[in-house]
Amino acid sequence: MGDRAERGGRPADCADALVAASGLPRLEARALLEAATGRDRSWLVAHGDEPLPFAAVGEFLRLAALRRAGRPLAYLLGEREFRGRMFRVDDAVLIPRPETEGLVDWALELPGPRVVDLGTGSGVIAISLALERPDWTVVGVDASARALATARANAIRLGARVEWRQGDWWTALAPGSKYDLVVSNPPYIAAGDEHLARGDLPHEPAMALVSGETGLEAIRTIIARAPQWLAPGGWLLLEHGHDQADAVAGLMRAAGFVDVTVRRDLAGLERLCGGRRPDRRA
Repeated sequence: MGDRAERGGRPADCADALVAASGLPRLEARALLEAATGRDRSWLVAHGDEPLPFAAVGEFLRLAALRRAGRPLAYLLGEREFRGRMFRVDDAVLIPRPETEGLVDWALELPGPRVVDLGTGSGVIAISLALERPDWTVVGVDASARALATARANAIRLGARVEWRQGDWWTALAPGSKYDLVVSNPPYIAAGDEHLARGDLPHEPAMALVSGETGLEAIRTIIARAPQWLAPGGWLLLEHGHDQADAVAGLMRAAGFVDVTVRRDLAGLERLCGGRRPDRRA
């Protein structure tokens, strides 16, 4: 055996042994090993019983320990896929989730060309819209300078033209601006909600998750002021909690929106609400 520890006849610092001993689901361990070694999955499979460099083994063990302690996989890898594109993510932004793709799908059904994404985070919504509708003018807004830095980096890497503004919701926009479409995935979890202690949420930025005692404070702010920023006939689309559809639709109707519609996500949950500002003829 020499001076190298072995398990099951294979070196303990080979890819197969490290994955098996990681205490993680195999796919997660493989992803972390790819990040630690800089090798792709096919190479690791083909060379699974060969010793890996000492530095790569140490980095994998560090990442695996963090993952076992609950650190989100996306933060450890530094990226997450959204609509077929890889976006950089860090602990300044929410981890992109599949249900938000439905918000982008809906937005793409509507006419632009002046669009704003409120609470842009890593920029996945704004960048996706800018890439898929290059004739649109897209603005991304966030109160966090760190989040905007991540969004800008994603836009540069993916080749998207987005104007970034820092500020609290509508305050970041130039006075008198009008938009044909406003989209937002704002914070919508109530303070003290038990879900905040589960899964990835304890590690994600609280300001992007929590919105007052009811979870609706940010949504109320967005809806209440939206009519003054939307052009006649313009649309407001929001992502919200699975049990908030009736409340959000009611707020939209009370603010004068018409054609208020609720849509379901891929899991069948009511997670999206949209409404249109009446045009001048209405």
